[in-house]
Amino acid sequence: MHLADEWGDIAARLPVDWAEARLRLSMDPGKAEEAAALLAPAGPSRSDGELHVAVTRGGQGIGPEGLRRLLRQLDEEKIEGRLELLGSASAPLRVDAPPPSLAAAWDDVVAKLPEDWSDVYAQIVLVSTGQLARAALLLAPTNPATYGVDHGFRFRVARRAGYGVSPQMARRCLARLDQDGIRGRVEIVHALSDTQHVATQGPVWYLGGRAV
Repeated sequence: MHLADEWGDIAARLPVDWAEARLRLSMDPGKAEEAAALLAPAGPSRSDGELHVAVTRGGQGIGPEGLRRLLRQLDEEKIEGRLELLGSASAPLRVDAPPPSLAAAWDDVVAKLPEDWSDVYAQIVLVSTGQLARAALLLAPTNPATYGVDHGFRFRVARRAGYGVSPQMARRCLARLDQDGIRGRVEIVHALSDTQHVATQGPVWYLGGRAV
């Protein structure tokens, strides 16, 4: 498996509120120097045939997508190795401010996607578990699923064509939750750019061996 894909699998298993993940990349010691140079923007530490990297979300340092891009460079250079999760830390819970509008949160996460994004696997995590049934009803057009997320739902969005609801419909459904007083946070689980649908209706993601 490519290193970028290994990171995708690790990221999918992290808690939804993770803020930092510490990773170890093991490889042939003869390739460590070249790998360290390619991963330099992530500030890796090196020990023999191992590199250690910290990934942060919503803070300073290398982010999830930044690391994915760097690992793709290693894949392109045929540098093989094994990526392992050493540990993770969650963001401290903030209770001093109300959650933002879900529709506004959707606008924010979409604005951070690459300009040529085509497919997204997104999730909403609710503040109150007592609102799950009502939220599922309001999110019905997105075909919400509970697999892989606690206290919320995941859904697919297709920008041009294929599997998933349109980004406009996703926003409209989230605005309906806002109107109903349902609060939570919106996150992008996976995103793809400029996909070409050949004899298919779109990409398929696998989480825990299950197609989503």
